[in-house]
Amino acid sequence: MGALRTPREKWVEAGLQALATGGVETVRVEALAKALGVTKGGFYGYFADRDALLAEMLDTWERECVDDIIDRVEREGGDARDKVRLAGQLTFSSDRLLPVDLAVREWARRDHAVADRLRRVDNKRIQLARDAIGTFCADPDEVEARALLAFCVAIGSHFLAADHPGHTRTPVIARAADIILDTPRGNPVG
Repeated sequence: MGALRTPREKWVEAGLQALATGGVETVRVEALAKALGVTKGGFYGYFADRDALLAEMLDTWERECVDDIIDRVEREGGDARDKVRLAGQLTFSSDRLLPVDLAVREWARRDHAVADRLRRVDNKRIQLARDAIGTFCADPDEVEARALLAFCVAIGSHFLAADHPGHTRTPVIARAADIILDTPRGNPVG
């Protein structure tokens, strides 16, 4: 029996981890092989080159942060507000997806093809917010504005360094979501 090969998915996952922690420049075959504790020869049994790995990494990221999220949201059910909140939590609060998502955004600033991919993913995500908001808001202009605000809070909160005097970030973001989703005020922000 021959030696076991490192599964293709392990190479992709190692690539996504490298992307998340150091950017696309750190996704190098030799470094990934070292991280996996294998030789780089096995890489070429799956991928023609680094670009093929990068493409598969983007495919995996897109599937996980769009298709898998939507599937889970639909399985768990709830009303439209619950669904959009869960989608945001799964995507933008995840220790797994968030770092990769932020790294893809940085990568997209320098690569037009990645920027196109990111636009496609963001369009799918924002459509989920539009659909949810459209269930309680009839004005299409307001739906669009609220969907944009929801997306800006979900992504932008990870870049904002401002303090919230007398408050912590999590309840402030939760209150912002309540306002965007037109949820009656519950507990005070604190």
